[in-house]
Amino acid sequence: MADISVKIAGIELGSCIFNAAGPKDVTLKELEAIGASRSAAIAMKSCTKEPREGNEEPRYCALESGSINSMGLPNLGYKEYMKFPALLKSFGKPVIASVSGLCLEDNIQMLKAFSDSEVSAIELNLSCPNIKGKPQIGYDFVQMDEVLKEALKISKKPAGVKLPPYFDFVHFEEAAGILKRRKPAFISCINSIGNALVIDAEKEATVIRPKGGFGGLGGKYIKYTALANVRKFYELIDIPIIGVGGVSSGRDAFEFILAGASAVQIGTAFMEEGPSVFARVQDELASFMARKGYSRLDDFRGKLKVI
Repeated sequence: MADISVKIAGIELGSCIFNAAGPKDVTLKELEAIGASRSAAIAMKSCTKEPREGNEEPRYCALESGSINSMGLPNLGYKEYMKFPALLKSFGKPVIASVSGLCLEDNIQMLKAFSDSEVSAIELNLSCPNIKGKPQIGYDFVQMDEVLKEALKISKKPAGVKLPPYFDFVHFEEAAGILKRRKPAFISCINSIGNALVIDAEKEATVIRPKGGFGGLGGKYIKYTALANVRKFYELIDIPIIGVGGVSSGRDAFEFILAGASAVQIGTAFMEEGPSVFARVQDELASFMARKGYSRLDDFRGKLKVI
C-alpha cells in the first residue's frame, strides 16, 4: 500500500487528507465524529471572538455538483473552542484551530489565546465571503499585509493562512510577495468562490436566503479554480500548500498533490457524505498511486507536466 503520510510545519499527519474548517465541525460532538473517522487531523470551525448565530436560514443548499452557502460563521466563540483540544486528545490526531476575527484586534487576541492552548496549529482565515458588511481581507492586499505582519508574530504555534480564490496573475504575484515577507507556516487555498447566485427556475426564487441569495460556491464547481491557485502558489512561493475545493475522490486528491499541494482538505463532500468520505478518498488515492507505481507523495508532488 502506498504511503500517503505527510509532515507539515513540523506536524506529523498519518495521511494527507483531512477536513476543511467549515462543514460539520461546530460542536464537540461533530469534532468527535471527525476524530473517530480517518481524517488525518481535526480542523475546528472558524471562530470569532464572540459566539455567532450566523446568517438566517436557509443558508446552505446542496447542488448537483457542489453547494452554495452563506453561513455567516455560526460558531461557539473562541473560548469554547479553547476547551476542545484537551477533550479530543484520545483520538491521537493534531487539532487545528481556525480563527476568523472581525478585526485585527480580535485576531490577535484569539491567536494569543490559542498559542497557549493544546492545539497543534492555527489557521488564520482571511477569506470568508459571507459576513455581511465585512470585506475579505485576502482581497485587500494592504490590509492583508498588515494583518499578517501583526498576527503571525504573535503565534507560538505553527500559523497558516486560508486564502480566497485569485483569478489574475498580477494578484497571485502580489499575494505571493506578501506571503514571502510574512512567512506563514502553510497556506490553505481556496475558500469558496464568493457571491455566486443559484436560482430555482420552478419556484422562480433563490435557493438560499441571506444576502439576497448570493453565497459561496463550493464542491466540484470550483475544483479547477482551486487547482489553478495551488499550482500558481506552488510556482511562486516555497511554503507548504493545503489544497481545498472540489475534492471528492482519490483521483481529485492526486491532482492537487500533482499540482503542488502537500495535503488536501475535504469540505462539501464531507458535508454530503459524512465522515466515511475520508477513508474512501484515502483508499482511492493509495490505489491510484499504486497503479501509477508511486510509493509516496514526494514521488509526484508538484511534477505536473505541461503539454
